[in-house]
Amino acid sequence: MEIPEICRYCGGIVRLVPASMVYGAASAKRLKLEKEMFYQCQNCNARVGCHKGTTRPLGNLANEVLRLKRMETHRVYDAFWKRRGMTRTQAYKWLAEQLQLTESQAHIGSFEMDQCQMVIDLCKKMNQEEAA
Repeated sequence: MEIPEICRYCGGIVRLVPASMVYGAASAKRLKLEKEMFYQCQNCNARVGCHKGTTRPLGNLANEVLRLKRMETHRVYDAFWKRRGMTRTQAYKWLAEQLQLTESQAHIGSFEMDQCQMVIDLCKKMNQEEAA
């Protein structure tokens, strides 16, 4: 994943900041994120977290609307693959095949709104077919 330097939304400068600057010190501590880092636009607040204990981004910058959509997608998708007894690796391999992506492209942290909705719709469809 590419390290963001310029915000894709507003062109602002993106900086690597500790979770305490994103959530506040007390919230970062409560969420057990005090050691975690984020890339954050200093202008519009678009951001992306980093893999635990690293400065490697989890995906690409997202504004608030996209962050909420990705969280919804994860809730639906994670419940889907866990209910089917898949491992995380198996689940992302399956998702890559369904969306005709490479395994390295099949990560919700990199998805745009339309791709998130495709995952949600796919999980709902598969659940309906299973129930029928």
